[in-house]
Amino acid sequence: MNIDAAGMHFKDLNEQIKAAGKEVVIDRCMGQRYIGSGLTGKDIVIHGTPGNALGAYLDGSTITVHGNAQDATGDTMNDGAIYITGSSGDATGYAMRGGKIFVNGDVGYRAGIHMKEYKEKSPVLVIGGAAGSFLGEYQAGGTIIVLGLERERPVGKFCGVGMHGGRIYLRCQAPPDDLSKRIIVEKAANEDMEIIETYVKEFCGIFGCDEKAVLDSSFYVLRPDSKNPYRQLYTQN
Repeated sequence: MNIDAAGMHFKDLNEQIKAAGKEVVIDRCMGQRYIGSGLTGKDIVIHGTPGNALGAYLDGSTITVHGNAQDATGDTMNDGAIYITGSSGDATGYAMRGGKIFVNGDVGYRAGIHMKEYKEKSPVLVIGGAAGSFLGEYQAGGTIIVLGLERERPVGKFCGVGMHGGRIYLRCQAPPDDLSKRIIVEKAANEDMEIIETYVKEFCGIFGCDEKAVLDSSFYVLRPDSKNPYRQLYTQN
């Protein structure tokens, strides 16, 4: 089903998406909120700029955006995938508990904040460009990969503040020098590189970049110090 979203109220657009079959193509999208919220089993392609909370509570659908996305993309998503050819705003992947988000460009502040995992549910956020400050703030699980392609610095300030689970991989020549003392930073080991290579291969297949060139660089992994007092409060630990 094709939907021309020009001038359409977000409630009307979302009602049409829910009523449509599995495949939905949205043209001239401009700021409509909550697209794909809570949906299962749909393939949604968006041309334009979806508004806040794209794919919030997503539960198994796939959303592809040919353009940029605004704030809170994938808020509390449970399963499925979101692919963004441009950039995404603040709080991308907020409280993700499953599924994956791939952003070709940059993300704003507080991406991956409160990400969590439990048993087989382990969310993934891959950022091709750079991330703003507070990346992975209070992260409790899941994987964040920042490739920093054509960027001088892959992340802003306060990366991983309050982190007590999960892992952040940074592609850079040297890790940030302003990390919290409660974060352990190490050169990515072989087992880390296996994880990174899996998602880099997928990323490059989606966005058409050179996998070998992306991997031909240093990667660092950030993990929380096991002595972090918040760790005992989360069941996956």
